[in-house]
Amino acid sequence: MLKLIGFLFLISSVSAMAQESLTQAQASSLAKLPLKCVRKEYPNKLDHVMNNSGEVQGPKHLHPAFYGCFDWHSSVHGHWMLVRLLKAFPNLPEAKEIRAALQENLSAANIQGEIAYLKQESRQSFERTYGWAWLLKLAEELHGWNDAEGKQWAANLQPLAEAFAAKYISFLPKQTYPIRTGVHPNTAFGLAFALDYAKTVGDQKLAALIVERSKNYYSNDANYPAAWEPGGEDFFSPSLMEADLMRRVLPAAEFQTWFARFLPSLPKSLQTPAIVADRTDGKIVHLDGLNLSRAWCMRSIAAALPKTNATRTALMAAAKRHEQAALPNIASGDYAGEHWLASFAVYLLATPEPK
Repeated sequence: MLKLIGFLFLISSVSAMAQESLTQAQASSLAKLPLKCVRKEYPNKLDHVMNNSGEVQGPKHLHPAFYGCFDWHSSVHGHWMLVRLLKAFPNLPEAKEIRAALQENLSAANIQGEIAYLKQESRQSFERTYGWAWLLKLAEELHGWNDAEGKQWAANLQPLAEAFAAKYISFLPKQTYPIRTGVHPNTAFGLAFALDYAKTVGDQKLAALIVERSKNYYSNDANYPAAWEPGGEDFFSPSLMEADLMRRVLPAAEFQTWFARFLPSLPKSLQTPAIVADRTDGKIVHLDGLNLSRAWCMRSIAAALPKTNATRTALMAAAKRHEQAALPNIASGDYAGEHWLASFAVYLLATPEPK
């Protein structure tokens, strides 16, 4: 009975976020979701190419830092979310538990284990580029945090962040075409988060390469077929994710011209929240994530458009609809969504609404 009462409180707290900004009580409710899984090894879906029979190993052996939350990338953004909430609400009731989990998982030895994995054969495409992007987002969140333990975690993580930054620098010149998908390999998402990291830590080489490749991939796009979205297992909108990248890359006036050419109008399918028919299905529940990521892209794109722009108004209204459709369903009670959706919700709620 107590477990049921706690679950119902979590649902009501998360649902209330659709009507107001994040409070400490709601942050506390959200924190419970990654805390349930960052040290939960199974069930687990490995992205693991086995070079020999000796590599038939369990998740914690292969990934001593990021073995939980069903898969490597969800574990990484679960850690990002815990850091984000702890920074915003240092007096969370869960603060001690959060710090214990971060201290255990982000130890120097564990991070070196992750680096050792990357150096093995057949690891070129491991988590490319979704996991790469979230790892850099975690490093960005830790960077410059004036907290004794946070500084140590940042120092521990930095060699792994540098390894993934080097992967971007090696890979991007060879990626002739962008990947325009609504799931993990989406190029625009991977570039957007990596650019945020590069700007924050002052990695000018990485930032310059991302700007150059973004322009190469997307500058000439026009009349994007956004009416074809969404796909049945999307958690990203390819059109909105691309625009959210380009508003980072282009000067304001240039972006506005590009966006008017790229999406001359917003199709109804893009403005309407996706229907999620089964939240126990790990692919169908992706659509809850789509509603959350659409909302954060719409907020950011709208903020980059003039206040008198009609598309800006439409984007803001659509963002609110998507937010209201998704936030009440983060704590569904099923691990298929609960192991990752809260991170998307926190990122959305950290994205300022246009003024």
